[in-house]
Amino acid sequence: MRINRFAVGGAALAVGALALSACTPTPGGSGDEIVEGSSITVAWNQPFYSANGNTSFGNATANNNINYMTYAGFNFYDSTPELQQDESFGTYELVSEDPLQVQYTINEGVQWSDGVAVDSADMLLNWAALSGFYNTADFDASEFQDPETGEFTTEFPENTVFFDSGASPTEGLGLVQEVPEVNEDGRGVQLNYSSFYVDWELAFQAGLPAHVIGQQALGIEDPQEAKDAVVQAIQDGDTEALSAISAFWNNGFNFTEMPEDESILVANGPYQITDFVLNDYITLSANENYVGDHQPQVEQVTVRFITDPLAAVQALQNGDVDVIAPQATADVRQQLDSLDGVTVQYGDDATYEHVDLQFDQSRNPGVFSTLEARQSFLHTIPRQEIVDTLIVPLNPEATTRDSAVFLPGAEGYDESVANSGIEAYAEVDIEQAIALREQAGLAEGTEVCLLFASTNPRRVQEFQLMQQSAALAGWNLTDCSSPEWGGLLGTPGAYDASLFGWQSTSLGVASAGPNFQTGGINNMSFYSNPEMDEVITQLNGEADPAEQIRLQQEIDRILVEDAFGITIFQFPAVAAWSDRITGLDPSPLAPTIFWNIWDWEPTESNVSES
Repeated sequence: MRINRFAVGGAALAVGALALSACTPTPGGSGDEIVEGSSITVAWNQPFYSANGNTSFGNATANNNINYMTYAGFNFYDSTPELQQDESFGTYELVSEDPLQVQYTINEGVQWSDGVAVDSADMLLNWAALSGFYNTADFDASEFQDPETGEFTTEFPENTVFFDSGASPTEGLGLVQEVPEVNEDGRGVQLNYSSFYVDWELAFQAGLPAHVIGQQALGIEDPQEAKDAVVQAIQDGDTEALSAISAFWNNGFNFTEMPEDESILVANGPYQITDFVLNDYITLSANENYVGDHQPQVEQVTVRFITDPLAAVQALQNGDVDVIAPQATADVRQQLDSLDGVTVQYGDDATYEHVDLQFDQSRNPGVFSTLEARQSFLHTIPRQEIVDTLIVPLNPEATTRDSAVFLPGAEGYDESVANSGIEAYAEVDIEQAIALREQAGLAEGTEVCLLFASTNPRRVQEFQLMQQSAALAGWNLTDCSSPEWGGLLGTPGAYDASLFGWQSTSLGVASAGPNFQTGGINNMSFYSNPEMDEVITQLNGEADPAEQIRLQQEIDRILVEDAFGITIFQFPAVAAWSDRITGLDPSPLAPTIFWNIWDWEPTESNVSES
């Protein structure tokens, strides 16, 4: 069966947390219980490596797909996409809009997979981590980042508190600059914002298990005592304890093998991790202590890491996997269209390809420190050739994407393109690139090391096209690719430019902040512009839709003026699944195919006797 669907419609999709909606909960799967002995295998193109997707290191789709299945929360996006509240987990209430006050309450009986209650301690810790309230002032964590992996070391100076969440005092929980009030029953907290935040509904979840972090960071064995110690440390502002807590929060949920102490694998969602082999697979089993509406029907889900899209198709054909969402290529489409017993869905993804340049901490120091150097390099990127060669065979109507904020076709996109100055980069301009490189005082043959996924065939082709074009302007574009590219993003000294995609997780308005504001968690380029920071601050507090669009257009303009980087194309999307499974309804937003994991149902061929 072939399904063609324009997956993202005309919504103004961008990166990160996006638009507001309060809807009724979606029920769980159609069945009442798990099908005993059932299993499903999914192929994904990047390996899992962290159960904490809120750090700069762990913020990757491959991680957050798994985390989505293992951690429950107050809301989620369906495939429409529309924001749905999960009232089986808990509720949130807008107490006051001015000043902005929000009350969160976790339902009685909600628990972690080890039987410990999910409660205000977990929420309080999440606030401390995502607000940066206790982070040591002026501490530069980049000095303690492993250049080989991108991870932070735990050898920070004594009594240094640093939650690696990219917290900003102008957005999200950074605007909650007082310790949240805890309900007497221990299941609720109230967040009091210092100013209005447009995406307040997307800013907060329960977070990681406070009792596990207390046990591991503070050496307290009893779960309740560990949890109480975390709460006390936060309420007292205990720097010594918070130093240990933040260090474990940063690194303690990263792993390269099945951990000996499996307490870090506790879950409060439909599934929990039960097996893991680095760069091979991760297995999740139904969480027996999950009490929410999203009860799974499949007993075991295994995600296999298959980086080659054609290999993923072959695995589907062979019956080695049941579901794939490979990178869409002409070869992939041709092979999928020839398969029987497979449902295929095509469409557009809420992901866009782009190149970012390092403003600081580059591999070749100072290579992009001047505007002229950055403009010169961007003039060499063959955007149209990349689209024509790699994307048009999948979508004959494909064009370059010319905005870092707006989806093509969305309200505000055309005007933003017309006014941002992006048209200067519509075509390769080698003559201008040479002139600007010389103005920057850079010799012919100046090296630019490009970070990208070495296991991604399309990006390898993009690199080759870029390398050939850059050489004509006297740039020596070299290969800094790595299979661990995601963890290396933002690592000082690792590269000069990067080629990758941003995948939207929501429809929020304040999505630009994490990417482009000074110190934002997704600002891997060490970019800083006071004008940009001011525009983002205004956008974060703006409720008027017309003014939101105007401010987003300003973001596009500033990015082009600063030669921050350049967008290339909107991702074509494909998902395919065999007749051994039903219930899939892929979403354009991350976690795409996984968003309704609880609705997946195995057919008889996916059930084994036990």
